Amino acid sequence: MPSEPSKILIIQTASIGDVVLSTALAESLHRHYPQAQLHYLVRKGYESLFAGHPLVSKIWTWDKTRRKYRSLLRLALEIRKMRYDLVVNVQRFFSSGLLTVLSGAAVTSGFSKNPLSRFFTHAAAHHIGQASGAPHETERNHALIAFVEGIRPARPALYPTADDFAEIQPYLDKPFFTISPASLWFTKQYPEEKWIELMGRLPDDHNIYLLGSKADEALCSRIAHASGHPLAQNLAGRLSLLQSAALMKHARMNYTNDSAPMHLAGAVNAPVAAVFCSTVPEFGFGPLSDVAHVVQYNGKLTCRPCGLHGHKSCPEGHFRCARDINVSQLISVA
Repeated sequence: MPSEPSKILIIQTASIGDVVLSTALAESLHRHYPQAQLHYLVRKGYESLFAGHPLVSKIWTWDKTRRKYRSLLRLALEIRKMRYDLVVNVQRFFSSGLLTVLSGAAVTSGFSKNPLSRFFTHAAAHHIGQASGAPHETERNHALIAFVEGIRPARPALYPTADDFAEIQPYLDKPFFTISPASLWFTKQYPEEKWIELMGRLPDDHNIYLLGSKADEALCSRIAHASGHPLAQNLAGRLSLLQSAALMKHARMNYTNDSAPMHLAGAVNAPVAAVFCSTVPEFGFGPLSDVAHVVQYNGKLTCRPCGLHGHKSCPEGHFRCARDINVSQLISVA
C-alpha cells in the first residue's frame, strides 16, 4: 500500500447499528490519512446515514432485495474500476469477501472468519466473549487497521446537517426525553407495558418523543396513548435517522433497547440509558456516549444471555431478563 493511500473503501452491509459503529474506522483513517478519499459500501436504504458527511465522499449501495447476486457482481465490477489502495471489510460473510477480493486493491483487510480471508493481505481475529472487560465492537473493528503504524482508534460519529437540526427545532420548546421502544428481536425489547409505566412516571412538564421507523408507528402509538402522558408525541416514521440523532443530542435522556437507536445516540454523544434484556453489554455492543447507563436485571439468571442477537420469543417462556427490570432503575438515571 502507498504510504499515503489516495482512495479507501470501507465495506459494512449489516444492520444500521453495525454501520454506525463502523464509522469509527472512517474517523481513524481520516485522521491518519487526511488527504485520502474515503468511500463506503452499505446496504441500500442506509445511505442516508452519510448525507452531508464531511469525511465520506462517495457511498456505494447494495440492494439485497432485487437480483441480489447479479447486483453484487455488477457492484464488484464498478468497485474494481475505482482502483482503491485500501479496502477494509468489516463484514464476515462470503459476499463482502468476494467484493474485497475482486476489488483489486493493493491492500485488503478483513476478519479471519470471512470465508475468503485467506485472499486478504491482512486478516484479524474477531472474538465475541461474555467476560467483563471484553473488547467493544469498535475495538474489534480497529484490529482491521492495526497494521497501519501509528494509527489511533477513534469513536463512531455521525453528522446531522444544518437542515436536520432545523427540522427538529420545533421539538425543542421544552425539556424532553426520547424513548425508542422497538427492536428487531423480541427478547431484546423491553416489554410494552414497562415503557408505558416509565412514561407514567416521567415529569408531566417534559415532552416525551417516541422514536422509531415507520414499522414501529403502531407500537409507539399504543404506548403513547396508554401512558396518558399529556406531552407524549409519536414521531415514529416522521424523522430520518440523522434527524432522530439530532433530536437525541438535545434530550435530557434517551431511553433505548440494545438496538440501533443506542448507537445513533452514541454517534452524536447524546445521553443514553440502554436496556439490556436477553443480551449483555459484555458482547461488546454497549453504549459509548460520555453519559451512558446500562440498565439490566441485576439478579442471577442461568439462561441469560440466551444468544447474541436475541430470539422471537423467550426460550424459557418467562422472559424474566426483561420483566424483572424495575422501571425505577430507568427513573434513577433520568
